[in-house]
Amino acid sequence: MAINKTLVRGIPKGRAAVSNDVGRFETFHRESMDDGWDIDEDPPPLRTEVTLERPRSVITRNTSPDVFFDRSINPYRGCEHGCIYCFARPTHAYLGLSPGLDFETRLIARPEAPEVLERELRAKSYKVGPIAIGTNTDPYQPIEKDHRIMRGLLEVLYKYRHPVCVVTKGTLIERDADILGEMGRMGLARVGITVTTLDADVSRKMEPRVPAPERRMRTIERLSEAGCPVRIMVSPVVPALTDHELEAILARGSQAGATYASWIMLRFPLEVSPLFQEWVAEAFPDRAARIMGRVRDLHGGKDYDPEFGKRMTGEGAFADLVAHRFSIAVKRLGLLSDLPDLRSDLFQYPVQKGDQLSLF
Repeated sequence: MAINKTLVRGIPKGRAAVSNDVGRFETFHRESMDDGWDIDEDPPPLRTEVTLERPRSVITRNTSPDVFFDRSINPYRGCEHGCIYCFARPTHAYLGLSPGLDFETRLIARPEAPEVLERELRAKSYKVGPIAIGTNTDPYQPIEKDHRIMRGLLEVLYKYRHPVCVVTKGTLIERDADILGEMGRMGLARVGITVTTLDADVSRKMEPRVPAPERRMRTIERLSEAGCPVRIMVSPVVPALTDHELEAILARGSQAGATYASWIMLRFPLEVSPLFQEWVAEAFPDRAARIMGRVRDLHGGKDYDPEFGKRMTGEGAFADLVAHRFSIAVKRLGLLSDLPDLRSDLFQYPVQKGDQLSLF
């Protein structure tokens, strides 16, 4: 049964979405009905449900000119972090689930992903190139502690000396600093830590199950100390809410040990816009109109423009101002915005039982 926004009082505790409307591919609209008892009571707490999936393949290909990678892996579908602005929310509609509360509470784990990845890497047709992990949903969301899928993927990638880029808000990545540090020193790994705001209260409302901003800074320190290069990612920049923190976030990231930096503007593909508007009306009613007005200024009066080259930054005076501020800040702090290539020449097929050994 779907939770209808008319029956949810405000933002559910520990969640961000206010509603749970069906995805865009559904034929019928689902709606919770009052049971007729006319009792004023809150709905039951929303528990996280995890379903297991057996993937046939795990490496996903893309040809987007807006990103530096052409392949990625998603250990999980949906994300318990619950960031209201998450551009991956619409992907839950492909599963017949809501991009709203379902995205935060009805998750799918792929425990066999490491084995499938190894099979794909050993294919004769495979050509090595950096694999990005965390570009859709977070690989270090809370359920990773039990499922350890990301740990298994890294063990495979390390064994094959395969380059990898990881993006996360999760401090659980510190568990894997041993592998990432070694791969980082070999030129095989790089990590991006996303920080949207330094204000813990704003973060808790906008990213309800993400570790506090200062806690993420400690993660940057620990990964850097382990030998893995870290990028501080100011993503997304939320106009009229967090944009004033751009320089402060970059400075704190640099202080923590980050050597690279990037930024992305808030963007609203498909169902994200109505979900964000419901949330901001509840969380920041005094700023809602100003935030949405600034967002529409970035996209020619629309909530979102998906055109390549514009969707990540928007366009116009405000977008240019943010880009200029970022450029000045990274130069002053000695941060690099151009990411170096990871090594692909170390790729190897480790010997397995049954393999024919070379005589030379």
